[in-house]
Amino acid sequence: MTDRRLARRLRGALRRTRRDYAAGHDRPLGGYLAAMAGFAAYTAVLTTVVRRSGRPLPERPEPWDVVLTSVATFRLSRLLSKASVTSPLRAPFTRYVGPQGPAELHEEAQPEQGRHTVGELATCPFCMSVWVASALTVGRLLWPRATRTAMGTLTALAGADVLQLAYGALVDRTTGD
Repeated sequence: MTDRRLARRLRGALRRTRRDYAAGHDRPLGGYLAAMAGFAAYTAVLTTVVRRSGRPLPERPEPWDVVLTSVATFRLSRLLSKASVTSPLRAPFTRYVGPQGPAELHEEAQPEQGRHTVGELATCPFCMSVWVASALTVGRLLWPRATRTAMGTLTALAGADVLQLAYGALVDRTTGD
């Protein structure tokens, strides 16, 4: 089989897969594949940096570090993907729809091929958390004191958010609003 025939058959198979999977919806599988490749490259670089640093890996994560990383990841992911103040970072890939909850925005990914996948990633705190948790974990391995300080700050912000929401709910309940 010639290279051209093989390439043509492969492209045909990919088109059929994309069409059959999408079920009539616009699903940018190529963009998702690029995002997965980007994440693989990102983690490969971070892993290489950690290995070359010569710092030993812990036998297992300490429970406190898992809790701290979880809360800090939650807060930083929401800050990056939903906060008004970080909307300039998302604007090239998204469109503003309206407010969504206290101090958060609802945005949609722009429909253009290259921007759609990045827009989905940039507006999804669940998607963003994979990248953030990886960065915080590497930060903890390379610069433990500075990273734990930053994670402590993000955790305090998450705690402050809970208190603000609880206070607002209490005020609403007691004033009848």
